[in-house]
Amino acid sequence: MASIFKPRFHIRGISSCISALVLCSSTPALSADLTLTLTQAQTIAVSRSRQLAAQDLSAYSSQEMAIAAGQLPDPILKFGVDNLPVSGIDRLSLTNDFMTMRRIGITQELTSTDKRHARAQLYERTADKVRAEKSVTIAAIQRDTAIAWLNRFYAEKMVAMIKEQLHQNRLELQAAQSAYRTGRTSQSDLLSARSALVVMEDKASEIQQKSVSAKANLARWIGNSADVEPEDLPDMETVRLNPSMLDAELEHHPQIAVLNQQINLAEADAKLAQANKSTDWSIGLAYQQRGAAYSNMISLELSLPIQWDQKNRQNPELYAKQAAVEQATAERDELLRQHVAETRAMLSEWQNDRHRVQRFKLELLPLATARIEAVLAAYRGGKASLLDLLAARREEIDVNLQLLQLQNETARLWAQLHFLTPTTSTAVLTKELP
Repeated sequence: MASIFKPRFHIRGISSCISALVLCSSTPALSADLTLTLTQAQTIAVSRSRQLAAQDLSAYSSQEMAIAAGQLPDPILKFGVDNLPVSGIDRLSLTNDFMTMRRIGITQELTSTDKRHARAQLYERTADKVRAEKSVTIAAIQRDTAIAWLNRFYAEKMVAMIKEQLHQNRLELQAAQSAYRTGRTSQSDLLSARSALVVMEDKASEIQQKSVSAKANLARWIGNSADVEPEDLPDMETVRLNPSMLDAELEHHPQIAVLNQQINLAEADAKLAQANKSTDWSIGLAYQQRGAAYSNMISLELSLPIQWDQKNRQNPELYAKQAAVEQATAERDELLRQHVAETRAMLSEWQNDRHRVQRFKLELLPLATARIEAVLAAYRGGKASLLDLLAARREEIDVNLQLLQLQNETARLWAQLHFLTPTTSTAVLTKELP
């Protein structure tokens, strides 16, 4: 089997070469810049996918089966002995009785061109469906890799921010200890500073674990490349969707394309059922050799199946296949409505989260910063306690963490919307095999 398969197209070699080319093209950029862009991460994830290779092989298999299905059945070679005596003086003699004949013949079933074409079309539509499913896989890889990359990016931002706050808390504890020793602050303030540091250290442990989990999840898609620091965010102000033409645009969604191919596949199956209502002739030719004293003979025969009960045999099969076409069409229409509704909801949520991010940046964060500055000035002037300063500091930290979390959620929604269909950045990996 291997000796037949490999010389024809070298599929495994092609897949390996494509993956190697992508990895080689992306590796120098990673080693030179020591950062990983979102596009690089997606390219690596697509190149590492074994599911795509499996789908390539499945499409190839169906395409090859289409070639075989379009051919006539193999002829049947027959050998036999006719009219061999089993009693009397000529018992088991091949030559004494004039009726005994040694026969060699060949029979060929003459399957109609329409029926062979319908069988081939069934496999070709199966290959088309697998190719459509491959687009679904690529879009899912790009989307999930983008979400994992964004989670890693914002997790690193949270880790950096919490480290800075930890440093600030340690400085405040040192200041509180000095002030307590000189009698300028109370033991309650000193304990509050220590408590604030412990709480912040616990928060740092929680965020550090989230960062580790985010990195591990990204490694599931891109392997060791997840160790490289993520680069700055891409432009996430727009998505590749027009809300006013959402119904028309989502008709090209990969999952809808799969159901369109499922409809084509069901139609091809129905055409084959229709073709099966016509019978196939068979023709046979035989050469019959008798004893030396007798003439040799040839025989020619034609055979035709009699479809005497189409009402209960061929017709129910055809009706079932036609119903499958209607079923696939209904499922496609229902899924399209579902996708439109879900995408509208995501678009609305994404737009709302973007407004909330702006509110955090323009209102809540400046207010928290201004409060810190006011309480710090009052603390230095003896009009506020260290407890007031720590409370203001916690509020600022909470606002910053909430902002990063909200930005992360907004980015995830962007990734889900932007990568509903595969991008062209990995076109080299989606080339069909010969």
